[in-house]
Amino acid sequence: MKALLSFLAVIVLILIATLGVNVANLHFFFGIIIPYLAFIMFVGGFVYRVIKWGRSPVPYRIPTTCGQQKSLPWIKQNKIENPSTALGVIVRMALEILFFRSLFRNTKMELNDVGTNSPKLSYGSAKWLWFGSLVFHWSFLIIIVRHLRFFIEPVPYVLQIVDSIDGMLQIGLPPIYLTDLFFLLAVTYLFLRRIAIPQVKYISLAADYFPLFMIMSIGVSGMLMRYFYRVDIIAVKELALGLVQLHPTIPAGIGAIFYVHLFLICTLFAYFPTSKLMHMGGIFLSPTRNMICNNRMVRHINPWNHAVEVHSYAEYEDEFREKMKKAGIPVDKE
Repeated sequence: MKALLSFLAVIVLILIATLGVNVANLHFFFGIIIPYLAFIMFVGGFVYRVIKWGRSPVPYRIPTTCGQQKSLPWIKQNKIENPSTALGVIVRMALEILFFRSLFRNTKMELNDVGTNSPKLSYGSAKWLWFGSLVFHWSFLIIIVRHLRFFIEPVPYVLQIVDSIDGMLQIGLPPIYLTDLFFLLAVTYLFLRRIAIPQVKYISLAADYFPLFMIMSIGVSGMLMRYFYRVDIIAVKELALGLVQLHPTIPAGIGAIFYVHLFLICTLFAYFPTSKLMHMGGIFLSPTRNMICNNRMVRHINPWNHAVEVHSYAEYEDEFREKMKKAGIPVDKE
């Protein structure tokens, strides 16, 4: 039901863009106003969430570790899993951000019936989620980088190289982008995994399905534009450059499918700061990963501790000495 509601929500968005362009002729609204609003909501929401996280007090070192901490000279330290220097933290964060290192160590638990009355609990490696997530995120990143050519003139040589490598699989015209195929396969796998595995399906919410359907519909509409329903690329670039240069124009001849594609992207951008997709920015601010683990080398004192008026035992005894003597309680001073 949660997946169905998210799917219907995406269908409604597609219908809104289609009817708005074809019936109401709202090209200016969907081509200029909506992109600017989405950009403001994305940047404003992203900055607000990052500042809010950054202001959260983290007085102690609380890194998540699963390796030997630095201690005695003859004990070998795990410098990546348990970094004691800034360089170790940088390496650890880079491996996490670029290659999802913690997800690579993902394991699954299951009960195996080996023919006895007591099933055996076993743990095994689960790399498909890591591989699917890695392919999805890297393909998404390369697709975004490729799209920069619509917003820059002249197109930098680096983007031309990325475009040529991605389009090396030339079967007819236009060339088929490898990342388009990988992206669609990866997002389909992530969706099927969420509905096929009972444990994952049980904890999935509409907020988990909606971004998947949005991203999937963005990819499908983009591939339809490129390989089936061709649009005027020159007009698309003219619109994109106008938006970037703050001189927006609506060129003639852009098909409705482009406005559907653009509206879905804008909706995803506006939705981004309020969703779980904010892990893109949150991973950099995670204190369990971005901290040096030097608890044994440096004493960390909470700077937010308020001064506490201490009543020492000597003061306590001075105050109640006579009563303690009458009660038979031994005292340090007579």
